[in-house]
Amino acid sequence: MNDTGYIKQAELILRHIEAVPAYAQLREYHADPEMFERDALAMILESAARFAEEVLYPANRQGDALGCRLENGRVVTPDRYKGAWKQLVAQGWNAIDQPVEFGGQGLPSFVNVACRELFDRACMAIGMVTGPQRAAALVLLEYTSAETCEEWITKFVEGTWSASIGISEPDAGSDVGRIRTRATPIEDGSWRIDGEKMWTSFGDNDLVERIGCLLLARTPDAPSGSAGLSLFLVPNTLRDEQGSWKPNGVFVRRIEEKLGLHGSPTCVMGFEGARAELIGTINRGLPQLFVMIQNMRTLVAIEGVGIAFGASQVAHAYALERRQGGDPKKPAVAIAEHAEIQRLLLNMHSRVEVLRALVLELAIRLDLLPYMGDEHERSQSHELTQWLLPILKATCSEAAFEVSSDAMQVLGGAGYTTEWPVEQWLRDSRMMSIAEGATGIQALDLLHRRIWRSKSAGLISFLEVSRKELQQADPLLAAPAFSVLLQLESAAVRLQDWQETPREAEAGATAFLQLATLAATGWMAVRLASLQGDDPNTQRLIALGCYWLSDVEARAQRQSAEVSRGVSRLALFESL
Repeated sequence: MNDTGYIKQAELILRHIEAVPAYAQLREYHADPEMFERDALAMILESAARFAEEVLYPANRQGDALGCRLENGRVVTPDRYKGAWKQLVAQGWNAIDQPVEFGGQGLPSFVNVACRELFDRACMAIGMVTGPQRAAALVLLEYTSAETCEEWITKFVEGTWSASIGISEPDAGSDVGRIRTRATPIEDGSWRIDGEKMWTSFGDNDLVERIGCLLLARTPDAPSGSAGLSLFLVPNTLRDEQGSWKPNGVFVRRIEEKLGLHGSPTCVMGFEGARAELIGTINRGLPQLFVMIQNMRTLVAIEGVGIAFGASQVAHAYALERRQGGDPKKPAVAIAEHAEIQRLLLNMHSRVEVLRALVLELAIRLDLLPYMGDEHERSQSHELTQWLLPILKATCSEAAFEVSSDAMQVLGGAGYTTEWPVEQWLRDSRMMSIAEGATGIQALDLLHRRIWRSKSAGLISFLEVSRKELQQADPLLAAPAFSVLLQLESAAVRLQDWQETPREAEAGATAFLQLATLAATGWMAVRLASLQGDDPNTQRLIALGCYWLSDVEARAQRQSAEVSRGVSRLALFESL
């Protein structure tokens, strides 16, 4: 069965973009407002939708069936990947928001976000090549020389070089302070890297000519823990004296066998005296790499929305065609007429739309930040984006898996077969709540960095911005969202009081993250429910916004209670 409905998805994305208040501001400030014309955006999104459906989706099916393999120490990707990659690069989809000075198109990053949602739904694996390229470019632009940027980013845009990220090791996952990979200085100013990295997506591939790994390592006499880590760019090849490429001591130890994402090679990488370039300042590797990590977390959120939307669309289409039940004296009815199926579909659709609204709110705010002249407004918007990042990474990745699971419930046995794309989405999406920091890590990030370390600056900004918009909405419509904001505020005060007993607060951190998600999506639901227009897409968003609001307050009350229940869970566990 083909995965369809990409044009509809593009239309909905466009309607969401227009609904973001910051979009009008960005259009006003931008030097080229014509790129924000509705027809221009619609054309880009429609082209992206067709590319996703006609090129990426077929490549994805082959990639899932065949996977990648290791031959003579190199990763070999499925045949269709190579053709899809050539078309993707030729059409410029990998360079939408890359800087013009390096050959990119220079479009705002929200355009890339919008297109990526379509692409990740169709073939999440190939998106794991373009995503690190863009994230690596951001790191290079901020911390390296003009020469290094010219060399690497130009090749990223050409699609001939790619990037990977090397953090995790066998005994150092989220606990990066235990990283043991060593960096030794060489007389010519470069460095030699020795060590091993795990979970490196596309650490090697045959789609590009050269791959650079942005890698954390420990230099001689560096302090222990994360404060002693430095960031290096390690290419897999170097030029010899004759100008030919030669290996640079970078090896693929193995490709992991995984539940899903068979088309994305997850590599264990070895580094044996590999020459490298120091990026930025020594012993500042982790905060520098965090530019890339944050971007990657945003990409995971986009993947989550794309997959969840695809699963909901397939489930709805199936429910309209599959006939079961009804009056036995009459022909069977479409299962979409059954109340339980309608409940599942409404939950799926409403969840996707409020999360898509939140992702685009974040993306457009990030684009707007450089144009903000007012210091308070810029600081407030920056704190808001930092607040939303862990929330979106966690909740969108969870939604991808759970919506796919609900879609399988709608399809029944058919959904469990490879004939339909739902089972692959279920398998592929399970990784998303683990990669780039598991859900629990995002919850701890929200607690430690956004509540304690920054003294709730992000929360304060979130409350100010969301309340300002909600005050302009119909009071009855906005009432549930206001209630959830109060519950979030109250829970944050409790967590502040528990700062001296961090284990008690950490026990309720995930519940607080979920409460923060409900507050953010309640805000978005009011925005959608307040839209004006009689066209089908607007009416759909209005209806789903209202549906999400119908029980957001009750769900928030449950999560608010869970924040405090963490203490009792600690005592219960200790009794086991």
